[in-house]
Amino acid sequence: MEVISVTPRGYCLGVIRAIELTKKTIQDNPNQRISMLGMIVHNQNVVDYFTKQGVICLDDTNKTRLELLDEIEDGIVIITAHGASDEVFKRAQEKGLIVVDATCPDVKITHTIVRKHIKDGDVIYIGKKNHAEAEGTIGLSNRVHLVSNTEDVLNLPNLENVLITNQTTLSILDIKPIIEACKNRFPDAIVTEEICNATRIRQEAIMKLENVDALFVVGDSHSNNTNQLCAIGKANGIKDSYLIEGKWQITEEMLKDKNRVAITSGSSTPTVLTNDVIEYIQEYASTSIYQKADKSFSLDF
Repeated sequence: MEVISVTPRGYCLGVIRAIELTKKTIQDNPNQRISMLGMIVHNQNVVDYFTKQGVICLDDTNKTRLELLDEIEDGIVIITAHGASDEVFKRAQEKGLIVVDATCPDVKITHTIVRKHIKDGDVIYIGKKNHAEAEGTIGLSNRVHLVSNTEDVLNLPNLENVLITNQTTLSILDIKPIIEACKNRFPDAIVTEEICNATRIRQEAIMKLENVDALFVVGDSHSNNTNQLCAIGKANGIKDSYLIEGKWQITEEMLKDKNRVAITSGSSTPTVLTNDVIEYIQEYASTSIYQKADKSFSLDF
């Protein structure tokens, strides 16, 4: 069996920044209550790491960031890498909370573009419903309209001076038909495609794979960019494309009779988990002996 370690993989700069800001906040404020609005990045192992250090993670898919903020009375609140609306920042300040903004710089760029355009036009924002990044962006103004598919585009009201943009972690394949539908509905619309570079190059690396029998994408099912890598693998003809949290989820059936296996990871996946998967599959490739892996690992940033 040939084992291909796909590059690039692992943490993007936005994730690194969010993790480092959280670590510094803990270090500098040992006696303060620290809360985060949602998952700091979309990987439960990272969240668990900080929870064990006393950070309170408020995450409820049925609640908005504003509603989660109501549960915090004092201390420090961390805005996650996915960003938040201006109203969230304003409410936090009104409550007297110390705000640590870990918003990804690429998300901030999108927010800047949107804020500028809504002064004299409408924005169509292509994103996932109930995703933290999408919530933060559409919360900037009622002139920002969320669409997740081509049907949503047909249901949009009449809009003026339209700008089309998108969530930074979407698939470059998936947004094309939605942009086309938007342009058919609003021919004069301006398109500012905002898929971040880290997401794009990871997706393009998967598209370039050839003659691969199986693809293992290491990451969390909460992570949109991780899910997209797995979907792109399947779209690229790799029928056996698996999203796994770690080596303990690999079964013998996944490896059996495979000649070429590729491994990558989402941009919020700890490197130790991906390296463990690579080493585990390399060991199988060299011995053809399957041994079920346990879940033990030491998270290292």
